[in-house]
Amino acid sequence: MSQLTTIAKQIASSLLEIEAVALRPHQPFTWTSGLKSPIYCDNRLTMSYPAIRELIADGFAALIKEKFPEAEVVAGTATAGIPHAAWVAQKLGLPMIYIRDKAKGHGKENLIEGSVKPGQKVIVIEDLISTGGSSLKAAIAVNEAGATALGVLAIFSYELDKAVNAFQEAGMPLHTLSNYTSLLEVALEQGKIKSEDMELLRSWRANPAAFGV
Repeated sequence: MSQLTTIAKQIASSLLEIEAVALRPHQPFTWTSGLKSPIYCDNRLTMSYPAIRELIADGFAALIKEKFPEAEVVAGTATAGIPHAAWVAQKLGLPMIYIRDKAKGHGKENLIEGSVKPGQKVIVIEDLISTGGSSLKAAIAVNEAGATALGVLAIFSYELDKAVNAFQEAGMPLHTLSNYTSLLEVALEQGKIKSEDMELLRSWRANPAAFGV
């Protein structure tokens, strides 16, 4: 088992342990978009658990060293990516910035807070990838500021085709510490879901719009 696979399972286990992730195959959640989903993820809970947030920060730091050793700045997405970006930047001894979801309506009307210089190479930290739209928007904001977004890192991905395709079309690398596939494997091992529900849970990822309809 590779180090990244081990980290993916460790983080999936941690998210289940603190109930940052919940699985309900037969009583699906309804997302803001109206989409029915057997999974709900709130990675903000990880901030309250020092050992887990350290595991996440170590995972991000290892990913950056392996995939983006040329990174000069760590950027967090508002709001959930900000604390993780701060911890990672501290570990790596790098400057940190954060990216708002929209520009301030007063003062300098900043979209990016902190100091980023033209040409600097930036890695974007996100907490969760669903469709990928907001994360790509943040990376584009970095590029529009004259810096270069090297890629996006996230704690967890639902692995939806819409997000995978969006990142591919944008030519933006995406790496996550854990994902839906790893989560299902760990949840099954821990008895949190039944083996007969695996097909149903996997069907959501294959066709989210048809789930629970």
